[in-house]
Amino acid sequence: MILACAEGVSNKDVAAQLGSTPQAVGRWRARFVQYRIAGLGDMPRSGGPRTVTDEQVAAVVAKTLTPLRRTRHTGRHGRWHEMSLSQSSVSRIWRAFGYTARSRVEPL
Repeated sequence: MILACAEGVSNKDVAAQLGSTPQAVGRWRARFVQYRIAGLGDMPRSGGPRTVTDEQVAAVVAKTLTPLRRTRHTGRHGRWHEMSLSQSSVSRIWRAFGYTARSRVEPL
């Protein structure tokens, strides 16, 4: 994309050649002009900082792989409450590793 822009091709023509949009080409062109080669890498993204640590992710995966011993008071949500994680956080971790709430994961 940047090489085509360096040849003087318009954003619209570069987008048509590469199957992108003129707006995307314009963003990449502007990043390259401002930051040069460093602008082509991953830049900081908007949004809040990550709240789930790598250790918590590892703990969720380990707990997912252990058999669930259900009691009267242990439900689907209660299992993760002790780790101070919401069900949506657990669901995002599961999706990242290809698990679902209905997946049957065999313990090691």
